Amino acid sequence: MTDRRSLVPAYTFPTTLEEQEAALATNPLMRRLIEYRKSYAGDRYRPAYHYVNPESVLNDPNGLCRWQGRWHLFYQANPPDDSRWHWGHAVSDDLVRWRDLPYAIYPGPEHDCYSGTTLVEDDRVIAMYHGTQAGNMVAVSSDPLLLNWEKVANKAVIPIAAPDGPALPYNVFDPCIWRKDGVYYSLSAGKKPEGPVRMPVRANYLFRSRDLEHWEYMHPFIEGDLFTLVGDDGACPYFWPIGDRHILLFFSHMSGGQYLLGDYDTERDKFVVTHGAKFNFGAATPCGVHAPSATPDGEGGLIAIFNMNAGKPTRDWNQLMTLPRRLTVDGDDLSIEPVEALKSLRRDERRLGPLELPANRDVVLEGVSGDTLELEAEIDLQDAPTVELSVLRSPRREELTRISFYKERGFPAARQIEGGVFGPGIRETLVSIDTSYSSTAADVLSRPPETAPFSLAEGEPLRLRVFVDRSVVEVFVNGRQALGVRVYPEREDSLGVSLRSQGAPSTVRSLTAWTMASIWD
Repeated sequence: MTDRRSLVPAYTFPTTLEEQEAALATNPLMRRLIEYRKSYAGDRYRPAYHYVNPESVLNDPNGLCRWQGRWHLFYQANPPDDSRWHWGHAVSDDLVRWRDLPYAIYPGPEHDCYSGTTLVEDDRVIAMYHGTQAGNMVAVSSDPLLLNWEKVANKAVIPIAAPDGPALPYNVFDPCIWRKDGVYYSLSAGKKPEGPVRMPVRANYLFRSRDLEHWEYMHPFIEGDLFTLVGDDGACPYFWPIGDRHILLFFSHMSGGQYLLGDYDTERDKFVVTHGAKFNFGAATPCGVHAPSATPDGEGGLIAIFNMNAGKPTRDWNQLMTLPRRLTVDGDDLSIEPVEALKSLRRDERRLGPLELPANRDVVLEGVSGDTLELEAEIDLQDAPTVELSVLRSPRREELTRISFYKERGFPAARQIEGGVFGPGIRETLVSIDTSYSSTAADVLSRPPETAPFSLAEGEPLRLRVFVDRSVVEVFVNGRQALGVRVYPEREDSLGVSLRSQGAPSTVRSLTAWTMASIWD
């Protein structure tokens, strides 16, 4: 039998917080992670306030949760001494300042620990994830920092294949887990097992269990999905209540991150979908947002975080996490905002405005520059068909990342906004991050503009929060849309910020800029 135990050193930690902290202070693996992180500190493209793994590369975020007052982020980690996927681990008091912890879940008997979710109970945290070459696995932890994990039955609780007999009516891949009326439920991604073509299908296979070890397949879970495409799979699923609705977040390897919003029919154990939309507005690679991890925030919303893909070779590290986003709903409308704690990183405030933008001319903002910034602005588009905000701009425009707004240039909008219904001829407004001129370097992979729709009511101004973090740009618009990309400016002077109103004048009612502190200092 193949020995699949990891080559990464594993440790058993004490079970009280004080003893755990003392053990971490002298733990050899922790010392290694700390030294690795220090060795990358001077990398120009390594972000200052986005989470990046301490060593080697990472992939999907997993099992985001809140346990005993602390936020825990897990992720697919690829340690240098064993190239298989483990679950990496970090902890935070505020979702912003993260502290690395030792690897949480190691492969064996599975070959790799792929993506999954966590379920927080009163006395423990349950992780359910996909173990390659085995099936879906369950592990549990109950100590203060979730350092010690024990695998249920030490085998796949939902195997990939039946040991004998007819073919299974389902496939298994990345799972999520929840509990209802004392029974555990799990939703698994996979492929359609029947027919001549085994097409991918977004997460749809529903299972239940009373003891976490023995699982019964029930039926397909989702009804009324008119939003995903044929060929979308459902990797990294997260099914949670949100407000008075339910939401399923997932990643399609074909179409990127998405969500379905609807109602959980608990009598029939079916998810009845009423709306769906995307978190990706182009391919996930290169330089794009990738897969989600999400957990309830305790106030009716969800906290979601995504990994982001690279677009330039970097020194033994790759990918990172987006800023945490808070998701809430009103009917079928999803609101997306950066988490409140990000404001605690603001330094060196600079206020501008009101500022009139003449037509067809760049307005460079004096005293506002840098590659670790937050910008908060309110802009009245007036009659301008396009307004641009450029960041990481060199003085002569050899490099810049352009954030553009196209008023009512999207598809017709028929959604309710602030009590009103749009009539014929009113279209969605578009926001676009164009990285065509973000870098003059030959080894940076180009990406088409990331362009997303959102609805803007009559007379409503643009309200923006823009985050610049060395090789990341994230944009939040009116609490209704969010998008992000990776960028790699080559020039040392690509630090400026400018505005442009194309075709007609517009007005910046206010603009505030801050330098953002590092979360690693």
